[in-house]
Amino acid sequence: MPLSNLNQEQLNAATCKSGYNLIIASAGTGKTSTIVGRIAHLINSGIKPKEILLLTFTNKAAVEMINRVSKIFSKDIAKEIMAGTFHSVSFKLLKELDVNITLKQPNELKTVFKSIYEKRVFIDRNEEANPYDGGYLYDIYSLYLNSNNSEDFTSWIKEKSPAHESYTLIYEDVIDEFNSLKKEYGYVNFDDLLTTMLEVLKEKDFAFQEILVDEYQDTNPLQGRLLDAFRPKSLFCVGDYDQSIYAFNGSDIGIISTFAKRYKDANVFTLRKNYRSTKPILDLATKVIEFNERVYPKKLEVVRLENNHQPKLLVFNELFSQYEYISQLISKSSTPHNEIAIIYRNNSSADGIEANLREFSIPAKRKGGMSFFDSIEVKFLLDILVLQISTNDMMAFIHILEHGKGIGKAIAKDVFDALIKLGDGSLLNGFFHPNQSINNPYESRAKNQQLGLFDDFLELGSISKFKDCNFEEAFLANPILKHPKLTIDGAKYIYDIYLLFKQLRRTKNPENLLSMISSSMAYSKIKDMLSTKRATQKDGEINAIQKTKSLAKINRKAMLLRNLARNFSDLSKFINSMILGGSELSEGDGVNLLSIHASKGLEFKEVYVIDLMDGRFPNRKLMSKGGSLEEERRLFYVAVTRAKDILYLSYAKYDKIKKLTFVASPFLTEAGMKTDDEPQQ
Repeated sequence: MPLSNLNQEQLNAATCKSGYNLIIASAGTGKTSTIVGRIAHLINSGIKPKEILLLTFTNKAAVEMINRVSKIFSKDIAKEIMAGTFHSVSFKLLKELDVNITLKQPNELKTVFKSIYEKRVFIDRNEEANPYDGGYLYDIYSLYLNSNNSEDFTSWIKEKSPAHESYTLIYEDVIDEFNSLKKEYGYVNFDDLLTTMLEVLKEKDFAFQEILVDEYQDTNPLQGRLLDAFRPKSLFCVGDYDQSIYAFNGSDIGIISTFAKRYKDANVFTLRKNYRSTKPILDLATKVIEFNERVYPKKLEVVRLENNHQPKLLVFNELFSQYEYISQLISKSSTPHNEIAIIYRNNSSADGIEANLREFSIPAKRKGGMSFFDSIEVKFLLDILVLQISTNDMMAFIHILEHGKGIGKAIAKDVFDALIKLGDGSLLNGFFHPNQSINNPYESRAKNQQLGLFDDFLELGSISKFKDCNFEEAFLANPILKHPKLTIDGAKYIYDIYLLFKQLRRTKNPENLLSMISSSMAYSKIKDMLSTKRATQKDGEINAIQKTKSLAKINRKAMLLRNLARNFSDLSKFINSMILGGSELSEGDGVNLLSIHASKGLEFKEVYVIDLMDGRFPNRKLMSKGGSLEEERRLFYVAVTRAKDILYLSYAKYDKIKKLTFVASPFLTEAGMKTDDEPQQ
C-alpha cells in the first residue's frame, strides 16, 4: 500500500477531498509518489480506473506512473487508466471516436505550409518590418494556437507585432489554404489534436471522475481551455511555479498562479521536504530563485543532511579550456557516466563539450537538440512504414522520393499525382497495375504569371532512354517514366522504391519491415547520399574518415529504430507511438548532454552547469524577444536542482574563435559565488 510510504504532507494531498486541488511540489519533493498515491486512493475509494484521466508533460512520465500503479494493483487495472500527454490522450480519444485523422511529425507539415506561402507576393512592403518568412509564420501560427486568449489571429498579430498589420490578410489566406489542404488529406499536427479535441468536447462528455495534471506550471492557454472543456468533477493539479520554463512554447505561469481564484473552493497543498539534493545544493538554488516574486509561500526542508560536496565554481580564461577541463574532471570521476549530466542553456554549447569528451574517449548521449525523428534517414524509414498502412499518403511518398538523385519535391509531387491517376485513385495500383489507356498522366498546370506558375510540360519525355536500365518489363511500360525532367538516375531510384514496395508485401511486422527497408538498395542510396553530403568539406573534397563515421551513425539510428519496434506487433501503434513520443528519445549511452528544457524531471549524482556567462545564461537575445529575467532565473533553478550530490558551475571569460569577452552570469552573484576567482586555466 503506497500511502503508508508517504510523508504527512504528501498523504494530506493524496487523500484530499474531491474538488479543485492544487499541489505545489518543488524539485525533489516526491510529486510522482504523491500522484501515484492519489490514484491509489481514488481506486480504493471506489472510482473505476477508466474514470481517471492522468495528463503528464511527457509520455515517459505517464508510463512510469502507470507502471507504479500496476505494482500496487495489477497491470489489467492500471492499463484502464487513460494516461499520457495532452496530445497523446487527445489522439487516443479521437481514435476511439473514429475521427478520421492522420498524425504527422511536428515539422512535416511545415514543408507544405512553406510551399503555399511561397506562391504569395508581398507587393506593398512597409518600412518598419519585412514579412515573416514561411517557416517563421508557421511557428508564429502554432504559438498563436497555443497561447491566445480567444482573440482571432489578426488581432493577436496586431498586439504582438503592430508593424505586421498590413500583411495579415496574406498571412490569413496562407493559413486558410493550409488548413483546407490538411482537411482534404485528413492530416493533423500536434496543435490540431488539441483544437480538434476541443471541438469534440463541445458535444461529447467523457465523464472522468477526476483529472490529474502533472507539471501544471507548464500548461498553456489552449491546454487550459481543453482541461476545462472536459468539465472535470474533480481536479488534482501538481506543479511548481519556480519550474515554469516553457513560455517560449506558449505556457502561461498565470494559469498556476491564479488557480485558487479561478476555481471555487480550491485547496492549495505544499510539499516542502526535498529528498533529492544535499543542503548546500538546495541552499544555492533557493538563494537564487528567491529573487523571483513568490506566487505561493513555501520554504523547503532538506531531508539529506550530508554535506560531502559544496557546489564549486570553475572559472576559465578561455571558452574551450572550460570544455577540456570538465572532460578531464569527468575522466577522473568515480561517478558512473550515466549518473553524470552536463547541462547548458544553448544547444551551441553541446558541440564543444561533446567534441572534448570524445577526445578523452568518454561516451556521451545527447538530448534536447534536433529530434532523432527529424533526421532524413529516420524519416525515410518511418515514411515507408506509413505507406504500408496509408497507401495514398501524399506527404510520405514525396518525402521518400524527393531524395532520389535528380528528383526533388516538384518531380516527386508530379509522380505522386500521376500514379494516383494511373491507379484510378490508388498509388500502388498506379505502380503495379497502371491504366495503360492513359498515355499522359501528367496534367498541364494553368499558367498564371502573377503567381509565377508556368507550364512545365511542353512535351512528354521518351521512355526509350531507359531501355538499358534492366527494369522489369512491367515497370518500363509505366507512363510515369514519361516525365520530361526524369533522369536515368531518378528513374533507377524510383525503380528501387518499386522493388522495395513489392518485397514489403510479405509482412506487416514492424521489426521485419524495418529490417527489409534498411537493407534495401533504395536505403543504401539514401545512406550514401547523406554520408557523402555530411563528409564534404568546404573545398569540395570528401573526408573518407568522416564519411565512414557518418555511415556508422546512420546505421546506428536504423538499429535503434528496429530495437524500438521489437515492442510492437501492430504497425499502426508503432508509428503513432514514434510520432507522439519521438521528442523524448535520446541515443546511446554515457554522460548525459542536456539542454535545460530536456533535463526537466531528471536527476543525476553529478551535474555540470556550463557557459554561465551573462548573455548566454541568462540568454539576453531571447529576453529581448519576449522572454524575461524571471524565466531565465527559473531555468537556472531547474538546472541546479537536477544535482543530487555534486554540483559544478562554470563560465569562461573569452571566446578566442569569435573574439568575444564575457562577464559572469548575474545568477552566480545571486548565488553568492566569487566570480573573480583565479581561473583554472
